[in-house]
Amino acid sequence: MRRGVILAALIAGGCCALAGCGLSMTEQRKLKTYAPTALWPDGSAARPLPDHAVAQGDVQRAAAAKTPPPVTAALLARGRERFDIFCSPCHGLAGDGDGVIVAHGFPAPPSYHIDRLVAAPAQHFYDVMTNGYGVMFSYADRLDPHDRWAVVAYIRALQQSRRANVAQIPDAGEHVQ
Repeated sequence: MRRGVILAALIAGGCCALAGCGLSMTEQRKLKTYAPTALWPDGSAARPLPDHAVAQGDVQRAAAAKTPPPVTAALLARGRERFDIFCSPCHGLAGDGDGVIVAHGFPAPPSYHIDRLVAAPAQHFYDVMTNGYGVMFSYADRLDPHDRWAVVAYIRALQQSRRANVAQIPDAGEHVQ
């Protein structure tokens, strides 16, 4: 019986030692980010990124930023939904720069229908949503690249709706692609 108790104690103690019981990860030896160390030739614990290293997803994100998707009814619907949520409080539902916060004293943004913005490339709107412009802050953390392009497509649709010629409007029976 006594041998069994001693054997159980040894096994339990050995398991605890193997499992690291009682050790905290904060108590382990480690290099602090900017602490000096003799481990590396430059004497710094901070290691530079290897040449040509790219954060995961950056290549795809950069490609998405430069390549707008094809304009479809689904893309326009998504653009309208995102525009109504994120853009209309300042820019207004029609893009005139008369959103609800303008009525509360916030500076009015320019209308999307002025000649300068009608002539602006689509990339301009994408970049403004990504980086911000003037008093507008960046929406990069709120709108993913696909949604930014969807909003750009919807802004273009708003712009074209103001400049449409009645002769260009298809009849009700015509199929529009």
